[in-house]
Amino acid sequence: MKNNLLPICFLLLWACSPKPSQPVDIKPIVSVTAPLGGNEALQNGPMLGYVEMREALVWVQTKTFAGVQVEYWERGKPEQKWRTDLVQTYKTSAFTAKCIASQLEPGVIYDYRVEINGDSVQLNYPTTFTTQPLWQWRVDPPAFTLATGSCAYVNETQFDRPGKPYGSNYQTFTQIANRKPDLMLWLGDNVYFREVDWYTRSGMQHRYTHDRSISELQPLLASTPQYAIWDDHDYGPDDSDGTWVHKETAWEVFQDFWGNPTFGVNGQKGCTTKFQYADVEFFLLDNRYFRTPNYCKTCPDRTLLGREQLQWFLSSLAASRAPFKIVAIGGQVLTSSSNNETAFHFFPAERDTILKFIERENIKGVIFLTGDRHFSELSAVKNAAGNWVYDLTASPFTSGTYSDAPTKEINEFRVPGTAVGEHNFGLLKFFGPRKAREVEIKIINHEGKEMWTRTLGYDGVK
Repeated sequence: MKNNLLPICFLLLWACSPKPSQPVDIKPIVSVTAPLGGNEALQNGPMLGYVEMREALVWVQTKTFAGVQVEYWERGKPEQKWRTDLVQTYKTSAFTAKCIASQLEPGVIYDYRVEINGDSVQLNYPTTFTTQPLWQWRVDPPAFTLATGSCAYVNETQFDRPGKPYGSNYQTFTQIANRKPDLMLWLGDNVYFREVDWYTRSGMQHRYTHDRSISELQPLLASTPQYAIWDDHDYGPDDSDGTWVHKETAWEVFQDFWGNPTFGVNGQKGCTTKFQYADVEFFLLDNRYFRTPNYCKTCPDRTLLGREQLQWFLSSLAASRAPFKIVAIGGQVLTSSSNNETAFHFFPAERDTILKFIERENIKGVIFLTGDRHFSELSAVKNAAGNWVYDLTASPFTSGTYSDAPTKEINEFRVPGTAVGEHNFGLLKFFGPRKAREVEIKIINHEGKEMWTRTLGYDGVK
């Protein structure tokens, strides 16, 4: 008799749980009495988030209320397997799950498999990750590659502007996956909220759910750790600032769909965070959440980053002993262009504060990674302390291109021959002995063609 009560109790608990009656995506509603499992229940993913020496995050999105686990094992040793804790998905977070693999060792290749409601998901591409190696005090830091870029527009005809589709060449993501980078950093406008998306959580969730589903993305997400900042189009309407009334919702949805190690610093919100890969430190900045309106001339304390974030960033730069400090922000920093889409166009004093601090503190190896502009270029400036500061703009992945940029965009800091006005991504290789590290940068187009290559060091561009 007691055993007969178990299914009834389960259904009662299921019915009382904080779940939706209607999923956020376009899939049909699923009956409570027939829970989905395996591939049938998978909406998107799996996607790797952060990967450290002893821990890795695997993100999964289901079609409706479900339990998700990840089973993982060391490559070539399937006889010993581990499982993450069971994570329940709910509508409030768009049925997303973040499963933490915590039984890991440094420098080991792991294979993994997703289970939804107890059924395995079967995929036709690898699901694998490699933990960061323990090299400190032992050997030179390892070489590694980083893929980066911005502006990923995925068409959805009924909600797009009439006329020529704005998105194309999704195979850019296939080209990235083919290069097998060790990690990937998205530089903002990772999705493009439309008018129907801006004002509701459901709209924002739909946009992420829709855009993350394209087939070209799946192999890349499943085996390459993903990190991200945002810019205006995945924060709110075009040119959104700190007055955006739905920024709290945008921040919560951003957290649901990305696997960064943290979101915000010193108790603040936003997408700010920092992480280290090998011997390189990455500073991920938020140029939207704290931003004062562009055209408010009399607003007090006009700022792009906000006082708290700016102080944290400058202090963290000064504290860093990494040979290269990679600073991700959603708009160009080093440029003489008068275009108002550059990061500090409306906040030149704040830009000067940052660059003068880098000069005054004799900070070496600063490379800004920027996006937004729908073309790519490399900029370089040697400051009065004798140190080179770089800015690699990588844009766009799939959105409209600024094809005339190489001839029409004037930037006196541009390294000659590096302006590219077509779909592309950046690939950075960090290599060399501990005290003589260098960075090789390639810009690669959607067909896999290498548009240019430059090597950066403390002595300038090679």
